[in-house]
Amino acid sequence: MRRLRRSTGPATSVPVGPGEKVLAWATGVDEDGEAGVVVAGTRDALYVGERRVPWEQVEAADWDADTETLRVTEVGTWGEARAAHEHRLEEAERLLQLVRERVTASVVLQRHVVVRGRRGLRVIARRAPHGRGELFWVYEFDEGVDPDDPRVRRLAEAELRHAQADVGLV
Repeated sequence: MRRLRRSTGPATSVPVGPGEKVLAWATGVDEDGEAGVVVAGTRDALYVGERRVPWEQVEAADWDADTETLRVTEVGTWGEARAAHEHRLEEAERLLQLVRERVTASVVLQRHVVVRGRRGLRVIARRAPHGRGELFWVYEFDEGVDPDDPRVRRLAEAELRHAQADVGLV
């Protein structure tokens, strides 16, 4: 049986930015139990309820197929709580495909640096998927790696310079 494409509904009421168009959406229940929450994606951002999260600011998007729950974590600062959004969604296939494609498209470079054993840190360069704008650089530390350790800081800074040179910034 062929599914009908949804062209109207909650997505038409999502207040998107100028020039943006909703490409995929799903409705569901948020972490507080509020039903009817819309999660929508455009070329430039993910809209979680009324919050706009540019794709390059999505640190992780995890789908739990058993509970049909999407958990989105935003890029943040090491040691501080990161904004996270969790929603049980209905008919989310198209939205999940868009999330995967857009988040992947925002990663320009990702490099792992070993600190001890297999643990280390990642230097990541991200940019809006449309390709315009500055690169946004972040570090991601493996569990058990202390970002305040002077050795770790030196390695991170050296790898950042090396990565920036690789993309033509130094």
